[in-house]
Amino acid sequence: MTILPSHHHNLTTTTTTTKSQMPNHQKQSPRATATTTTTARYSFFSPKLSVYLCAICVTLFILFHIKILQTPIPSSPNSLSFLHNWQGKLSANDDPTSCSDTLASMAENLRNSVTFLPLKDLRFANSALVGHTWFMSSLYDTHEEGEVQYQQFPSKQSNGRILCMKGNDNHDGSWNYYALAYPNFLPKNATLVPGRTFVSYNHYDFGNIWHGLSSLVPFVAWHIKSTCAVPDRWILYHWGEVRTWMSPWLSTLMEATFNGPLNIEKFEDVDESSTRCYEEAVVMRHNEGGMSREKRMEVYDLIRCKARGMCGVELDRTGDEIGMTLFMRTGARSFRNESAVVEIFERECSKVETCRLTVAYSSNLTVCEQVKLMASTDILVSPHGAQLTNMFLMDRNSSVLEFFPKGWLKLAGVGQLVYHWIASWSGMKHQGAWRDPEGDHCPYPDDDRRCMSIYKNGRIGYNATYFAEWASRVLNEVKLRKDEEATRNKVPTKCACS
Repeated sequence: MTILPSHHHNLTTTTTTTKSQMPNHQKQSPRATATTTTTARYSFFSPKLSVYLCAICVTLFILFHIKILQTPIPSSPNSLSFLHNWQGKLSANDDPTSCSDTLASMAENLRNSVTFLPLKDLRFANSALVGHTWFMSSLYDTHEEGEVQYQQFPSKQSNGRILCMKGNDNHDGSWNYYALAYPNFLPKNATLVPGRTFVSYNHYDFGNIWHGLSSLVPFVAWHIKSTCAVPDRWILYHWGEVRTWMSPWLSTLMEATFNGPLNIEKFEDVDESSTRCYEEAVVMRHNEGGMSREKRMEVYDLIRCKARGMCGVELDRTGDEIGMTLFMRTGARSFRNESAVVEIFERECSKVETCRLTVAYSSNLTVCEQVKLMASTDILVSPHGAQLTNMFLMDRNSSVLEFFPKGWLKLAGVGQLVYHWIASWSGMKHQGAWRDPEGDHCPYPDDDRRCMSIYKNGRIGYNATYFAEWASRVLNEVKLRKDEEATRNKVPTKCACS
């Protein structure tokens, strides 16, 4: 080894002599080494030398890597084979045709993965209204405290997928189907339907104004919640079966509420095997379930306000007149002695100076005539029946008196309470019900459900003393309320979503 001269003198240099450098006669055992320490005037190390060496190493390192980058990758399978394979994959992915084929394959897989399920899930036939119902049973609703329960597509909950429907069977809902699909990867031969679609499930009947209204009220709540968004079309289902109409009373009120004619899908030109996917869909299947009383009153306020506006009725009444209306039925659940009942209430009304009595039949009135009648009514007197649904068209805090035939208390179940419910939900006061103890004879025990087929359409008698006291009490209560209201500064009514 060459020893370079040092710029520093009188420094000690340590030299280690290994076994191979020793003369033969000085060799020791294989494990031994000899170290000799001598004093020299020159040093092997210096700071400037270290800088030179580092600079040389860095330069060589850079030159080496430049050379490597300029040299083609060897074709030998043993020479950087993993880089060779990686470069090959990159080259393959750079091929536009290969990329396009991959994307096309992925799109095809997404289309084929769309799975249709029956609208009516027969596994839940015995609990059709329990939980998330047998209608579209694989999906869950969005529900905020006090608000309506609904499904919306596309949404975060659906991962951006839209609702697709197939089938138009009006006899068996298990032959109609639904699925979710990504908008850009719809099932084969599917038609994309633009706009917003309201999908309503009614477990009962769109022809009955009470059951029909209960199934459509949630859409009004969603309408208010969604800054007054309106539908382009409606799809109606009963037990998963397609329905193409609703009662004229109900459709007229919905037209007023949503500011235009209803477009109910009839699927007349749609093949039963074709698929229709809806750009936006809102699904309701729980009626008013989950809505707070305040939210329901807000909904009924809007329908009432829009109906009065459509029919040219003043939104706010003036004067202190008390309107008492006997809203009569014909046939089932009508009064057996109608004239006697009218005479009782007419006599009690005449005792209050500002009371005005009206006798009317819902079957003889147009929708707007019913709206005008209810707008001038403070006390509604009527047998149990669908015509009582009109009560929410009265001003808030108006009163309702209800009458039942014999046998309903024991056998009719909770269904006999529906007008108690709607009175509470729409801000009215249900002042109780009278139940006729007399009626048609049933050959079975009174609590035998077979008797209900006899009692259901029975007619109603009267109790002159009870009716008179009842009418007098309610009239006095209403008069006190209206006198008190007259002393307040009333804020003019303005319809929401005007």
